[in-house]
Amino acid sequence: MLQVSVKSEATLIRKALLLTTSLLALPALAAPDADLWTFWASSDERSSRTVDHGAWQRLLDAYLVEADGRTLFHYDAVADDHRSALDAYVAHLTAVDPRGLTRAQQFPYWVNLYNALTVRVVLDHPGKQSIRRMGGGLFQTGPWRTKLVEIAGERVSLDDIEHRILRPIWQDHRIHFAVNCASLGCPDLMPEAFTPANTEPLLVRAEQGFLSHPRAVAFAGDRLRLSSLFDWYLEDFADDRAGLLAYLARHRPELADRLADHQGPIDYHYDWSLNAAR
Repeated sequence: MLQVSVKSEATLIRKALLLTTSLLALPALAAPDADLWTFWASSDERSSRTVDHGAWQRLLDAYLVEADGRTLFHYDAVADDHRSALDAYVAHLTAVDPRGLTRAQQFPYWVNLYNALTVRVVLDHPGKQSIRRMGGGLFQTGPWRTKLVEIAGERVSLDDIEHRILRPIWQDHRIHFAVNCASLGCPDLMPEAFTPANTEPLLVRAEQGFLSHPRAVAFAGDRLRLSSLFDWYLEDFADDRAGLLAYLARHRPELADRLADHQGPIDYHYDWSLNAAR
């Protein structure tokens, strides 16, 4: 009886390990819906309050580099004083109740906070080669659902910022090009901190920069390869496949005819390797 029990226990352990390995190996995360968190829906358009993002800009200037048509971050090189500056910047933002800001101030507030928190997550997990192995629990891949900060008495996660605040309030597909998930497959972490003055031109730049790179749109022979972003969040870009291809054609005129004529399958892909400069 003891021998049978030990074998059964070993079998259960093996199955648990296989399940965990399978979850970590999943090619994509389930894409959350845009589900408004009404607590954050208000703004004060009469407010004259501004938020200083200079500390975030100084960190970007110090550690963000451009290579192979994308931006990479020197996580391993971040000095202790700059790590303290990052923590102070996050504390500066979370001390603000963004509901008392104008919409123009709110957008850079949330985008810069998302990106700063993501960099902090990576710094908190040295040696990891993918953000999907940072944070979370046994059945949670990555840090996105973890409540990382408290703002106005509410605990807030990265998923909250992107899917419950930014996407439902602004309803702008370019949000996917503004927030960065610290991965090579992700749209670039922009070298400029978002501000009310540069939001629109920076969104235009972020969109065109990503769509111009092969990780977003490319043909391999007759097969069309697209970023998985367009699979996960199709409804943010178009009503259907034809609309998506038309959207991509507008931004890739050199591929417009091939995109318009494409009737074959689409290969979606995403590289979760860390966007670390070496």
